[in-house]
Amino acid sequence: MGNLKLYMAPGSCTTAIHILLEDLGEFFEAHIVNLPRGDHLKPDYVAINPKSTIPSLVRRDGTVLTETLGIAYWLARSNPRAGLWFDTPELETRALEIMGHVTATTHGQGFARVFSAGAFGGPEQDSAAISQMGREIVLRSFNWLEEVIAPGQYALGAYSVVDPILFYVCFWAAKTEIPVPKKLAAHFQRMLARPVVQRVLREEGYDPSKLMIAPAA
Repeated sequence: MGNLKLYMAPGSCTTAIHILLEDLGEFFEAHIVNLPRGDHLKPDYVAINPKSTIPSLVRRDGTVLTETLGIAYWLARSNPRAGLWFDTPELETRALEIMGHVTATTHGQGFARVFSAGAFGGPEQDSAAISQMGREIVLRSFNWLEEVIAPGQYALGAYSVVDPILFYVCFWAAKTEIPVPKKLAAHFQRMLARPVVQRVLREEGYDPSKLMIAPAA
């Protein structure tokens, strides 16, 4: 049996998986996938993940998991003593709802346009307009998340698998100066206060003390 291997890019959605692995005290190998250099398209990586996406987690038996939500779910369910998953259908459903929305909408429809406007239109389309559309999607998504997360706590009360996933998009908001509503901003600060999160951010090249979010009007 080999080690867990996480294929990641610092500061990306893979930060959520990095946090979870550290939360669980898992020993793993970190392999950096340089997206601007096109590492995700190279044969060695395509052999691991034919979708050419990140993250990819190679498990100890050699099988591979992809997609942030799927990897997070497997880590939480495979380590029940850590208490990162839920024991009621209601909380399980809410967790999947929030994680699905963050990965598919906040990230996949919103921030994807902010960071990679060119991938969403032809040469006749204005990249600035596409990026602005992405920001608007993020803002609408944040407004919905603001309504469904718990006040004064982590996303669903106690710390769980949901929180690192919610954190990474608020982290992106800090980097892109997108306003964050009050409860989400408090959640971001609560996550930043966790020693594991601070350690992961430093390992990925960020200074937690310099991460500031813009409050929503």
